[in-house]
Amino acid sequence: MKKAKSTATVSSLATLKKVLRYLSHYRILFALSLLLCAASVALSLYLPVLTGEAIDLIVAPGKVNFEALTPLLWRGVIIIGITALCQWLMAICNNRITFGVVRRLRQDAFESIQRLPLSFLDKHPVGGLVSRVISDADQFTDGLLMGFSQLFTGVLTIAGTLGFMLSLNLWLTLWVVLITPLSLFVASFIAKNTHHMFIKQTETRGEQTALIDEMLGSHKTVVAFSHEDEALSAFDEINGRLETVSRKATFFSSLTNPSTRFVNNLVYAGVALIGALMSLAMGNVTLSVGQLSCFLTYANQYTKPFNEISGVITELQLSMTCAARLFELVEAEPEPEEPTDAVTLPADAVTGEVTLSDVHFSYSPDKELIRNLNLKLDKGQRVAIVGPTGCGKTTVINLLMRFYDVDGGSISVSGTDIRKLTRHSLRGAYGMVLQDTWLSAGTVKENIAFGRPEATEDEIIAAAKAAHADSFIRRLPDGYDTVLGENGGTLSQGQKQLLCIARLFLSLPPMLILDEATSSIDTRTELKIQNAFATLMKGRTSFIVAHRLSTIKEADVILVMKDGRIIEQGDHKTLLKSGGFYAEMYRSQFEDCV
Repeated sequence: MKKAKSTATVSSLATLKKVLRYLSHYRILFALSLLLCAASVALSLYLPVLTGEAIDLIVAPGKVNFEALTPLLWRGVIIIGITALCQWLMAICNNRITFGVVRRLRQDAFESIQRLPLSFLDKHPVGGLVSRVISDADQFTDGLLMGFSQLFTGVLTIAGTLGFMLSLNLWLTLWVVLITPLSLFVASFIAKNTHHMFIKQTETRGEQTALIDEMLGSHKTVVAFSHEDEALSAFDEINGRLETVSRKATFFSSLTNPSTRFVNNLVYAGVALIGALMSLAMGNVTLSVGQLSCFLTYANQYTKPFNEISGVITELQLSMTCAARLFELVEAEPEPEEPTDAVTLPADAVTGEVTLSDVHFSYSPDKELIRNLNLKLDKGQRVAIVGPTGCGKTTVINLLMRFYDVDGGSISVSGTDIRKLTRHSLRGAYGMVLQDTWLSAGTVKENIAFGRPEATEDEIIAAAKAAHADSFIRRLPDGYDTVLGENGGTLSQGQKQLLCIARLFLSLPPMLILDEATSSIDTRTELKIQNAFATLMKGRTSFIVAHRLSTIKEADVILVMKDGRIIEQGDHKTLLKSGGFYAEMYRSQFEDCV
């Protein structure tokens, strides 16, 4: 247990150092905030002195000296006004610093996501990443803002009141100083024992966000398979755990304030009792009523920050936990850096020759997927990749695009190992249409021009016509200017796929990858698009992944994969005559045809 606490402390200190690095960008505002904080505390601490002097003038024997009292009152009003102005300016500085830091941290986190390898995103739920960038960043903002607004003010108030109390009476000051640290001990004890609860709370919240994101993203599937009860059950289970850990964290951390207040009230009562006796001229020590009133005010001001600081510490614990999760995302291992001698492959220099030599790859070390994969393609060849689910078809596409790097062997494009090419130029050489469509929130025109933002309207319309998408686009409320919702909004899956195909026709890359590109399109439209694809593929090396074998009859080479290996290779007629695995697959699809 002690080791776990020590590790948590080291982790918190490491996170704090990272936060301070972000704060260093706002040194001037930070210094100004501290200056205003010091001025505000000094003025607010001087006010009790004026109050004490005014009380002594009022309780003095004889007539009240209004001539001496009036300047004190005016001085107090001016001090209150200046203090309020300092606090207002300090709040502006603190807000700028806090939200500036969080903006930078969020930006760095999002930039890190853009650099992360596909393997990281495959292993982490999207909802969990969203929770870090949004919820954890918001929680970190709250803690940081509270730290600026209360922590520094509290520390300066403690130091200032201590000095003023010493100037008034040494013995009363010693009583306050000796008893008050008890509240810090209580706060520290509670904070240490609740830190792990806040960690569990943030982790569970991220788990809940991931489940919500998954269920909303797959809502149609959930409803279609009557999975609502199971989804509710899973949510209730996570929600119950979140309720439990949140309640425990909040309950135990909330003990801090009343515990420290109890100690502080003991201090206040002791000061009042001893000070009252001193005011009655106990021994040789005397204390005026005004001084006692002033000292009681300072004693209260001295102990009050301890309550606030204990609350701030609790909030900072949670915010540091959230910051640590954000920093994990910011510092996650990005895709390997491009080699210093990486070659940029211009689109006009792509010959279309692709070679896979003794390729080995697996997603996890204990389960090999692709082994001894060899393939040589000449310019303009149309290559179809077929096989049962899980045989490695889409994995080959991931390797060609360098979404993953091979574990062994090599892949070359135009005679150059793709690991020696820049990823940007390599991926720019491919045009890709996947079974899983993706459309951004924007107009139809913007979605088609995603790969070529500079394309003219005529070029966009021509690409849509080539993809047979023009007719349904013109039936939309605003045609090409119709704004689509997230991932295509209310468009059908087939319409979404047509827009993705139009995107390909607009970019016209040197090589093509079609992974079930027409799986959601009706048969009649598919035949038209296949003819358009045939024209587009002329002179372009093309990789076609398909389950419907009728769509790949015209391929120059058909690769039949099974268990991560190419078991058959040839054209459609040759493979049918051989009577192997491909012929068996083909007959299984058409055995009911007359």
